[in-house]
Amino acid sequence: MDIYPNSRASLQQFISVGLPSTLLATLLAYKVVLLGIGLWASRRSSSGAEFYLAGRGLGPWVASISAAASSSSAWTLLGVSGAAYTWGLSAVWLFPACLSGFVLNGWLVAGPLRRLARETGAVTLLGVLVHGLERKWARGVLKAGGAIILFSLLVYVASQFKAAGVTFAETFEMGATWAIVVGGGIVLLYTMSGGFWAVSITDLLQGLVMAAASVLVPVCALVEVGGLGGLLQGLRDYQVSMGGGDSAVFLDATRGFSGPALFGFIVGTLGIGLGYPGQPHVVNRFMAMRSDPEVRKGAWISVAWACVIYSGMLFAGWCGRVLIDDMGNNEAVLLALTKLIFSPAVAGVIIAAVLSAIMSTADSQLLVCSSTVSQDWARGLGGMKSLGVGIDRLTVLLIGLLAIAAAVLIDQTIFDSVLFAWSVLGAAFGPLLLVRLWKGPVCGRCALVSICVGAGVSLAWALTPELKAVVYELVPAFAVALAIAWRGHSVWAIETKGNP
Repeated sequence: MDIYPNSRASLQQFISVGLPSTLLATLLAYKVVLLGIGLWASRRSSSGAEFYLAGRGLGPWVASISAAASSSSAWTLLGVSGAAYTWGLSAVWLFPACLSGFVLNGWLVAGPLRRLARETGAVTLLGVLVHGLERKWARGVLKAGGAIILFSLLVYVASQFKAAGVTFAETFEMGATWAIVVGGGIVLLYTMSGGFWAVSITDLLQGLVMAAASVLVPVCALVEVGGLGGLLQGLRDYQVSMGGGDSAVFLDATRGFSGPALFGFIVGTLGIGLGYPGQPHVVNRFMAMRSDPEVRKGAWISVAWACVIYSGMLFAGWCGRVLIDDMGNNEAVLLALTKLIFSPAVAGVIIAAVLSAIMSTADSQLLVCSSTVSQDWARGLGGMKSLGVGIDRLTVLLIGLLAIAAAVLIDQTIFDSVLFAWSVLGAAFGPLLLVRLWKGPVCGRCALVSICVGAGVSLAWALTPELKAVVYELVPAFAVALAIAWRGHSVWAIETKGNP
């Protein structure tokens, strides 16, 4: 049934003759700005503290928007809009899930973490977590934690590069492998050149572009379908036209689940928010902030930004379902909607926003991989403080090349691959960090066990289809790791009392 015959079209009809050249010019100008920022920032990154934490001098706008942008990858613009396009109204649960994570970080993590990082002189998340631990346990945490970070972020960065490849390939009709190399190469250049300053400033720019796109696309799409009333009617017509199957529950916020299955779906979806404190590429922005008043201001900025982004992507996906026929890749709905509604010049800016989401996460993750090797592993394996900024930049290059290679080989949706890596990191580091910030120190052996068990349970749960069908793996993994870390604080208190 053709619900909107004047608007509905195939993807082939979206691409006008002028789109590729206009879009290419827009993207080239955008990348020149990013590379220029990297060169400017390179003059301010002569030490590890400056390369990784910008000399601990970030203001509320740069810190909050860059943290928000780095936590909102291609998963947000492509994955969330694709979920809304596929799931229907049940995707609405993604909004409180992600918003709760921003609240958790803004009010429970950012301030205490900034103070603790400044007191200890740590420049990485692992550096904060191992402070005060016995030497053997500290080394164990650095080694195990470093391995978990590298594994998870390689998967994460590779998924971002793959998303960049999909965007370039569909827009310019270039080969997917070459597209991944181009997108990944740009990120590598400005991350290597300027470190944390370059990443934070470019993430601020990219976060603002993402927010603008998240307003422009859904608002114009709503106008196209006839407002909220037209959207609801269009979705009803779609549900009726498709008959049974998954489409029969398209307007059901419970996705057709009931009883334990409904509980697992809601808890699992909301559980995504638990992962935010454990993302090292996000929380390092809080470590770099200047003062507590700016932390509080930044918390409100980031929450407002999240409201715009996630509500916008949900509406974009729902409008896309009304306006666009079924596609081979549902995660391309935002790109398809953009080409359908806008002129080539405007489409170029919006597609640049998609690439911004990809790069704002990938650059931050590359920097964390670098700090893991040159800062944390240097201490954990050899007892050295740091390997120097030159090694830092070489590490970014090597990790980036590995991620590009992995991106060519990964065969998984952006939505699933990001949630996999998100869960491993969130369960490994989030519980221990929260206990460390709000209860106090944790004994060394429990800290190590909490990290390893959190990551291990997440991996095992994700790889067991029967368990994964019950609830998202982050929820049980986080609960187990939190219990261990909580017990670890009690053990530390007993040991400290017995050995004053």
